[in-house]
Amino acid sequence: MLKELSIQNFAIIDELKVSFEPGLNIITGETGAGKSILLGALGLVLGERADSSSLLNKEKKCTVEVLFHDDNHKLKEWLTEENIDADDELILRREINSNGKSRAFINDTPVNLSQLKAFTSMLVDLHQQFDTLELGEAYFQRDVLDAMAGCTKDAEAFHQLYLQYSKEQKELELLKQQQQQAQKEKDYNQFLLEELEQASFKENELEQIEQELKLLSNAGVVSSVLNEAVQLLKEGDAPLVQQLKSLLQRLAQYKELNASFNSVIERLQTAHIELSDIAGELDHLQNTISIDEERMQLINGRMEIGYKLQKKHGVHTTNELLQIQAQLQEKLQAVLNLEEEITAKEKAVNAFKTRLEKEADTLSAIRKKQALPFAQKINELLSRVGMPNATLKIEISNTLLNAYGKDEIEFLFDANKNNRFEPISKVASGGELSRLMLCIKSLVAKQMALPTMLFDEIDTGISGEAAKQVGVLLKELSQQHQVITITHLPQIAAKAASHFYVYKQQEKKGTSTKIRLLSKEEQIETVARMMSGDEVTESSLTAAREMVMN
Repeated sequence: MLKELSIQNFAIIDELKVSFEPGLNIITGETGAGKSILLGALGLVLGERADSSSLLNKEKKCTVEVLFHDDNHKLKEWLTEENIDADDELILRREINSNGKSRAFINDTPVNLSQLKAFTSMLVDLHQQFDTLELGEAYFQRDVLDAMAGCTKDAEAFHQLYLQYSKEQKELELLKQQQQQAQKEKDYNQFLLEELEQASFKENELEQIEQELKLLSNAGVVSSVLNEAVQLLKEGDAPLVQQLKSLLQRLAQYKELNASFNSVIERLQTAHIELSDIAGELDHLQNTISIDEERMQLINGRMEIGYKLQKKHGVHTTNELLQIQAQLQEKLQAVLNLEEEITAKEKAVNAFKTRLEKEADTLSAIRKKQALPFAQKINELLSRVGMPNATLKIEISNTLLNAYGKDEIEFLFDANKNNRFEPISKVASGGELSRLMLCIKSLVAKQMALPTMLFDEIDTGISGEAAKQVGVLLKELSQQHQVITITHLPQIAAKAASHFYVYKQQEKKGTSTKIRLLSKEEQIETVARMMSGDEVTESSLTAAREMVMN
């Protein structure tokens, strides 16, 4: 329940505070006094759009604060999930700075507008003059029927399931696009892979055979040099190894004459052993090096293949070619994997669709079962509010599976019992729309947990007995909900449990909007004035008293 509304620096309101009561709260006042501004300010704290043009004093910020009392467990669950203090007392605040930027708070915790709207949608239903346009919208008609059929939660669950289904469909489509692109590249990638596989290179092969080719190309010169070295060391007329051996033998005869000879002899012995070993190694190398034309031809062939492939793929080493070969294998394997993935995804999508079709049928059956009884209840209420010839018909036809089921729901209206039903938006007048909206909301409200309902000029286009019945309907609605209504009609104002009067007051700063709760006698006088104009007559007072007391 909305307990208190506090407004500072909004439109023509400098500062205002009002406490509302349970039941039917009626707001009246002269045209231009600021009645709708109250609900406009309240709309801000419920998440409506804000801008700096609504500030009375452009140098100060605008603040709108409301106090609710509600022990609804759904509200507390939401607050707990959002890490906001949860209590029976709820304080909502909206601040608008002079630059147009705004901030919102729930129990002094900053929230964004989407959070604020989500929360307040569980607290308040705000009906303003132009909200009747919603009556012609498909989403509104569907939501109303679902509320009356008690399948709102089922419809929400279906919607979430459909979103998952859509996500799976998009993923499937993406996989198919990837497959289509991969198939275009498959043949060429297969050709490239077979080319590399036929070459059958090993790690670092091209670098190694390039080195071998250099050696084979210079085999004659290298062999000649090696032969010279072998001859010099051990096979010539006076080989160095043999000369060194003779020198060692001669020096050994005199090693006892000088102790230093031992060190020199040992070093010469080491040199002799090393030179003998080198000579043997050179001899072995000479025997292994030969001009092998067949091997050179083979290597040249491998090098030619390798260089062509390196140039083709824009690389410089054997290992880079092998890496490309591995990548091509992965790409071709990915095509096969995509086929498997697509098959699995198609199964998942089909399973989702089968489940959606089944649940859509269930949802449709519930809606169709409720459509006629709901329309009959609306028509009964329409008769009460001065539209005895008006008839609402709910038409449900099949359509393609979508996020809301497979039903196309349309509210059709016949204002004069001529059996010519047309969409509401085409045939209903403003007054008819207002009364129709009231009838719908009075029924739907019973299915919802909304504690507070706000109506701005719900009485547009009506008078007389119809106005009286609208008042009765609002009164009935207020038995289960707190109702706050702006009206110009005495028949509705007379039904108030709490009657508030909005007026302008001249102050030093200028004219400002004020509001006050009327006593019972003041309410009677105000209703009388609404009936007769500025001059209150005895007869109008008597009539007003009867209306208020009854």
